[in-house]
Amino acid sequence: MNPQVTTLGRSQSAAMSTNKVVKNTYMLLSMTLAFSALTAGLSMSLNLPHPGLIITLVGYFGLLFLTTKFRDSGLGIAFVFALTGFMGYTLGPILNAYLALPNGSQVVMMAMGGTAAIFLGLSAYVMTTRKDFSFMGDFLMVGILVAFLAGLGAIFFEMPGLSLAVSAMFVLLMSGLILYETSNIIHGGETNYIMATVTLFVSIFNLFTSLLHLLGFASND
Repeated sequence: MNPQVTTLGRSQSAAMSTNKVVKNTYMLLSMTLAFSALTAGLSMSLNLPHPGLIITLVGYFGLLFLTTKFRDSGLGIAFVFALTGFMGYTLGPILNAYLALPNGSQVVMMAMGGTAAIFLGLSAYVMTTRKDFSFMGDFLMVGILVAFLAGLGAIFFEMPGLSLAVSAMFVLLMSGLILYETSNIIHGGETNYIMATVTLFVSIFNLFTSLLHLLGFASND
């Protein structure tokens, strides 16, 4: 058998597999974003209270664990929608709080526009240049852990200055995570579209809420 033909066949097979992951990821991401927006809208219209920090963390990490455990089965998709729907529900009360402020509508729209611009811009950059950002993995893992713990500290010790710093850190870290995960998908590092969807969704969600916090502060809200 001709080695060149074999190598070419493998390359074509790998490219087809990667394209399938990309297609499935962005299709599922679009659906989960729409579903999360729906649950956020319902939460807002019903004026539901925020579940609180503990329930939010338990619900998020619990559903994330189940999604990861069943990522290779149909149940994984069900848990993706459960996770993103739950996150949408927790977002509803936050949006209501901002919209109740004098400049709230403007802040929310700016945060939405900024999130969309950052996500689309970074995704297009990676897709176009096909640069490999896998080297960012360890840095992002440590950075997110530090920012998460700092965020908890800001909540428990009521330190608004630290909270703003954490939001700024999360904007940078989530932007980096979008670069990293998009690169991971197109270079074959991530072959499970369910996990790729979750990573990108969480990046978008945290990017949006962090921009909300920063823009709200800048608008004296």
